[in-house]
This record gives sequence, C-alpha cells and structure tokens, in this order.
Amino acid sequence: MFKTLANAFKIKELRKKILITLGLLILFRVGCALVCPGFNLKDAVAGSSSGTTFFSLMNLLSGDALSNGSILALGVSPYITASIVIQLLTVAIPALERLSKQGEDGRRKIQFYTRICALVLALAQAIGIVVSFQGYVATNVLNLPQWLICTGIVLMLTAGGMFTVWLGEKITQVGVGNGMSLLIFVGIISSASNGIYNAFLQVGEDINNLWSVIIYIVALVLVFGLIVFIDSSERRVGVKYAKQIKGRRMYGGQDTFIPIKLNASGVMPIIFATSLLTLPQLVMSIFWPNSDAYIWYQTYMGTSSWVYIVFLAVLIFAFAFFYAQITFDTDDISRRLQQQGGFIPGIRPGKTTGDYLKKISKRITLFGAVFLAIIALLPSLAFKAIDDYTLATLVNAFSTTGLMIIVSVALEFDKSLEAQMLMRNYKGFLD
Repeated sequence: MFKTLANAFKIKELRKKILITLGLLILFRVGCALVCPGFNLKDAVAGSSSGTTFFSLMNLLSGDALSNGSILALGVSPYITASIVIQLLTVAIPALERLSKQGEDGRRKIQFYTRICALVLALAQAIGIVVSFQGYVATNVLNLPQWLICTGIVLMLTAGGMFTVWLGEKITQVGVGNGMSLLIFVGIISSASNGIYNAFLQVGEDINNLWSVIIYIVALVLVFGLIVFIDSSERRVGVKYAKQIKGRRMYGGQDTFIPIKLNASGVMPIIFATSLLTLPQLVMSIFWPNSDAYIWYQTYMGTSSWVYIVFLAVLIFAFAFFYAQITFDTDDISRRLQQQGGFIPGIRPGKTTGDYLKKISKRITLFGAVFLAIIALLPSLAFKAIDDYTLATLVNAFSTTGLMIIVSVALEFDKSLEAQMLMRNYKGFLD
C-alpha cells in the first residue's frame, strides 16, 4: 500500500486528489473539536465507554466527537443507517428496485432519498442525545431557558451530521476512495490513538502494566493479520464461455471465474446486530430512564452478560446470511451467464447453475459468519476474563470491530489508487 501511495504522489493529478482528500479529512477533525455551547458530555459518555452501547458505537465512528459534545457528534451514523434502510427497502419495494436498475439517473434519485432519510435520522438521533443527556446541558453558561438551549443543540447536531454527509460525498467526487468510509477510518484511528495514549500513561513503573501492553500489542498484530487474511480470501468458481462467430470474427472461448468472498458482507452484520440489541436500551433511556424494565435490561442484557453474547452471535449469523442473499443474487448471475453464453464446467446452465452457486454461497457465508461472531464477541469475552485495568483500557480502545473497518477501508483505498493509476496509463496509451 505504501508503495502504491508513493507512486501515486509522483503523478500530479493523483497528488492533487490525495491532498484534497487529506484537507477535507483535516476539516472533519477540526469540526470534531468544535464543541456545542453549554453541552459537556465527557463524564456522561465515559460512563458507558466500557461496553458496546449505541452511544459508544457512535463515539467510536465519530472519533470521540460525541464524548466531546462536538457539533459533528453524529458523524456518519445517520447516513450509514439511512443507506441500510434504503438498501433493505430496495429489495422489499418493487418501485425502488426498478429505480436501482435505471442506471445513473436511478442511482441519483436513490441517493437523494438516502439524503432525506439521513436528515430525518440525524434529527431523531440529535433529539435522542439531548433528551438522554439533558442533565449535562449547562443553562448558566448562556443564561437562556433550557428548552431554547436544547433546541439550539439539536439544530447544531443535525446541521453537523448533514455537513459530515456533504464532506463524505465531496471526498468521493473530487478525492480518492469512498468518502464515508474514510471519515469512519479517521474517526476510529482518532478514538484508538486516544485510548492507547491513556493506557500508556497508566503504565508508569509497574512492570505488570508493561507486560499487559506487550501482550495486547502482540494480540493486536495477530488479530490484524487474521482480518487481512479473511478479508482477502475468496472462492473462485470457474466459468467458460462458448465460442460464437459473428460475421468474420470469433467471440468468446475465454476462461474466467466468479469470485465469492469469504466475508462479502464486511462488518455490516456486526453493526446491524449491535444496533438492534442496543436500540431498546436507547429508547428506554430516553422515555423511561427509571423504569424497572430499563434496570432489568441493563442487568441481564448488558454487554458483559452471557445472554447478550448469545443473542449477538445469533443475530450476526442471521444478518450475515440475509446480507449475503441481498448482495449475491445467484439467480441473476446464472441468468446473465446463460444469456452471455457462459457456463460452469460440469453444471447445466439455468436453474441448476443458480442452485450450485447458492449452495457454495451458503457454505462460504457460514464460515464468514463464524469469523464475524468470533470477532464481535472477543471484546465482551475479554472484559469478562480481564481484571487488569490497563489491559482492559487497551481492549476497549481498539476493538476488533474497529480493526475490521480499518482493514476494509485501507484495502479499498489502495484498490482505488491502483485503479486510478491504471486508468491514467490507459489514457496515456490511447493518447
């Protein structure tokens, strides 16, 4: 990746795009440092940072912007949720499905619907944050009524969320790589660096704390290597194309393959499952903070409970298979192969090919779901087994979910740079 980046800097056009991307990412981090007046959430979010909650997940993706009470505290969370909702609705609603197949114009309309959905979700999340942490609104700072300050904070958080969406789309248009993914990448790196810095401050002169840090770094490297290996793994199904004579030319006859990634759904099943399990806790904390149901949910469905661990694993398996069916339509692939004169050796074209690909996809998805469940449950199991405060702080600082996102975004950025460099070489050849 570093070699690709160095080669890209030698090209003036790509160097300009990279610098624009870095400038917009720096602008995002500057915005994360701007605090909403009269809203201090450091103590509030710190109390829930030792587990996987709705607010801790938002704090991770925004780079500790939520714990700082920043105007960009929502980060890309509303847009991610909106994209998931629109994607699911595209499968369920025929009109949206037809729209998704209408080329660039259809994608533009779906993008517009996603922005509208992101705006509604940003407003809802801003209201949820202010209501949940209204005790941390300082009315003595501005000498204004509390309802007026809360309204202003809601508007600032909503505007900040939509500004983050604009930044992500601008990076995608004029920069390199996917803007939303890069914003998440920068946010996680920032959160992790702060956590690791605090953990190193606790080392002091205690040799046990130093060994805890060494053990964590070794485990981090091993998990990082495992994630890279799984993310790059794929099953290649061989495909042959029949020779066709059109006029005086012969077409087809080449051999290719269909790549089926081991973890095609990425980190999405983990985000789906975590959001679904933490959503009741969020709703009850807003409307019924002192109810028996809220206390029961925190006690028996907390991130350190075995009930939570079991439910999280089951939901990850369910969402992994569901997401695989959405992203890898075996019937559509078999139909296209048949139309283009392609076939899998030893398998009849048509429905038999679709059933064969579906069988392979289910097996691959099973292994991917097991990997995702292990990755997602590592922090919870670690917190149950670790009593050392320094090591627990490190585990919380760099979660395995964050590692998966970092690896995926880094590989995607590297592929995007290589693709642009390849296109430039083609342009030079044609010119």
